[in-house]
Amino acid sequence: MPLPQTQASGLELHRPQEPVEPHTPAQGARWASSEDAPGAQHEGFRPGLGTLRRALSRASQRASVRASRGDAGLLRLSGRFLFGSLRRTPDNCPAVDQTGEDVGRRLSTGAGPEEAKGEGTSVADLISERQLLAAFERLRHLETGLVTEKASCTFQQDPTGFARRAMDVCLHYDGLAAEIGAIVRETLGPDGVDAAALAELARVVRAEEEAHPEPPADGDFLRTPRRWRQYWEDAVRRSAEERVRQAGAGEAPGAPDAAPDLARLLAELGALVRRDLQKVQREVHPAYAAAGFPAWAAYLRAFHGAVAGRLQELAHDARGCEQLYVLLDWAANVYSSPDFLGSQDQALPSEPLPPLLAPDVWAQLEDDYTSFLETKIASCFDGILQLEQSRWAAAEAPEELRGLYHTPLSFDVCMLVAEHVKAAGAISAELESTTLGICARALGLFLHRFEKAFLESGAVTEPNLCASINACEELRWGLMGAGGQPSANCPLLYPQPLFRVLCTKAWLTQDLLQPLMDKVVAFSGLLEHMAPPLAQETLQQVHRYVVREYLAQALQPRERLRGVDRRSGSQKMGLEAQAIGNTFQGLGSQATWLGQAIPCVADILGETYKDDIRRHLETLIRSYPDIRRDHVLAILALRRLGRRRNQHFLRHAQAMLRAAAKAGVSGAAGGRVLFEEIELGTGVDVLVTCI
Repeated sequence: MPLPQTQASGLELHRPQEPVEPHTPAQGARWASSEDAPGAQHEGFRPGLGTLRRALSRASQRASVRASRGDAGLLRLSGRFLFGSLRRTPDNCPAVDQTGEDVGRRLSTGAGPEEAKGEGTSVADLISERQLLAAFERLRHLETGLVTEKASCTFQQDPTGFARRAMDVCLHYDGLAAEIGAIVRETLGPDGVDAAALAELARVVRAEEEAHPEPPADGDFLRTPRRWRQYWEDAVRRSAEERVRQAGAGEAPGAPDAAPDLARLLAELGALVRRDLQKVQREVHPAYAAAGFPAWAAYLRAFHGAVAGRLQELAHDARGCEQLYVLLDWAANVYSSPDFLGSQDQALPSEPLPPLLAPDVWAQLEDDYTSFLETKIASCFDGILQLEQSRWAAAEAPEELRGLYHTPLSFDVCMLVAEHVKAAGAISAELESTTLGICARALGLFLHRFEKAFLESGAVTEPNLCASINACEELRWGLMGAGGQPSANCPLLYPQPLFRVLCTKAWLTQDLLQPLMDKVVAFSGLLEHMAPPLAQETLQQVHRYVVREYLAQALQPRERLRGVDRRSGSQKMGLEAQAIGNTFQGLGSQATWLGQAIPCVADILGETYKDDIRRHLETLIRSYPDIRRDHVLAILALRRLGRRRNQHFLRHAQAMLRAAAKAGVSGAAGGRVLFEEIELGTGVDVLVTCI
């Protein structure tokens, strides 16, 4: 909207040959200000440079009142280039000593500008009425005439006349630029969009670019490009920054328990940015587009930069897991959402927008968040354990759910993990993976603490034990749904058997297996209180666990059996394998595929005809395709076969393993994992066998 007319009609240019009339008292009242120095208003007063600046400021009151710090720079720039222009003289004119002090002295005592007679509205009034194109055309005409007169050496004897008129042009150009900034600042204000003013702004910027396409070769200041398009873009950027600053003014996101305040601040910020950009889409862009001005891209980049700066400030002050997550979630899921602006009618800029937060800032936010998250999840697991301990201390019997003993342990843990993993996945896949790892480590520590606390609580009753087993099974399948992997070593399923004396001379004379089988039989009695599918799977897990631990100790013996002891050890191992198989089959285990593992190793240990060892190895590799080269080396190390035979058997075993891998045969595909979970150290005997 045009500014109301000020009391001063503004400055108008005059030519030096025109008579300069002294100001009348009425004119003096128009130029003077209540802030002028005492005695400044008198008959015949001629204003200096400071008075000229004040006069133009009053003539375009709204532009000067709202001008930013960048606008003041225009005046300084004009003066600097003006004095430089005065020092240069055309080649065909005699040189005149024009120092800055001389110009200032002559400006302060020379004739002041008057309104041009017969030219109608002054340039300052045109600017204040926002007839920007008309004002520019007038200034362009005066600029051209001034340059022509300078070239003809008109001002050789009157340099202050040129300085006075050149400063008029400069000040009016700067006033016009300041009005451009004022229009931009008002555009997103509460008074609505002045489409005519925006179209006029676009036209005057384009006209200036056409009038001053590039700097003149002679360095003439008056014909230097004013770069109003860049000034307009800077004004748009400042306007966006001012608007963004209005959201959540007075909030303190770093205060304790300020996550709701931060969320409210970001909600206000999002609403403000969305409202302003939608206004740009609907009203501002069409007004500029009529004059061929790319307003949408400029406003989008300006608001993006302003939001990025504001968010970085908030990130610096954010504290605690909740605040950090609120920031990450807003940046990833609110602002970056394709629905942030609603219907998107405008095309995005040809160049992609930079990240809202720099990669290093984003990475630091995620690191800080996961650090707080580790502490929070550990605290949650502490709370779950305390609830279980209070239930044990109160001697509360576990609930029955569909005839099975039940404890809320698994539900609490699964909900805890699922909540945080899902929340992290909404931010990024990397944060989801990191959070899942945090939960897995915390769960592992929790299960060990839970086992110890349970065994020390005195609450190890059949119902509680069954409820705990059910909870572990529910955890196993529940965490698979959350992206976790089931644990094959739930500490509540069975205590690890101690087979440390396997393949030693002491083992040959002792029956260490029977006590273990008695515990297995006793344990199986608890399975009657579990659902048949779960009971069968648990029994098979125990079966596989016993065979696996037996082999893990057998392949890393503490002693080396030779001669008769080796053959006796082979027979004993075969008998124990039969006892293990009979016991679990009697209990109903359907894991018959485990039956050949220990007998094959026993046959290799006791085989007297060494060439038949190859046949036993083939049977073992075909039955258990998850076996690795390390396991073959450890089995061969049980025998002293010599270098040539070891190398022969090893090459044959590797060929079979490669063929199985090429054919895609894997024990894990059918759930038959045995050797893959047996980790072996590299002992001296294994190294000798390899060599």
